[in-house]
Amino acid sequence: MTTREFNRMVDRYADDLFRFILKNIKDKEKARDIVQDAFEKLWIKSDAVSASKAKSYLFTIGYHIMIDQIRKEKRALNYSANKDIGYEEPKENIDLQQIIDNALERLPEIQKSVLLLRDYEGYSYHEISQICQLTESQVKVYIYRARIAMKNYIGKLETVI
Repeated sequence: MTTREFNRMVDRYADDLFRFILKNIKDKEKARDIVQDAFEKLWIKSDAVSASKAKSYLFTIGYHIMIDQIRKEKRALNYSANKDIGYEEPKENIDLQQIIDNALERLPEIQKSVLLLRDYEGYSYHEISQICQLTESQVKVYIYRARIAMKNYIGKLETVI
């Protein structure tokens, strides 16, 4: 891949990758760092990655960096002091986007990722299977389960009220 092709990839895919990562981890600075790391790894492997495969490579690398980051943070939380479990006030005037975000947060990471890749980013099952290193059947099952979980969560009356 030439420098010109790499710059074209940055212009074309940086925002899409950022949105995908941000939707998963909800932290703009961490999302920017992950996107930057993914492009750095693409640049390092630019001789081995063709321009036609760069999008898939970027999202695969970004996904794996994100998963590593999430696992690292979970380990850090496990080592930290006790968590305080307190009373949470009921939320008023919650909007539909917040309900959807809450439902997404309850999903396991793999289900959340494949659902976001499919429904928010518009990837095909085949592309998602390559990005997440799953079979197409696994991708379909995870998406189905994620949609059922979302439906069950959003369908509860107390969630919407």
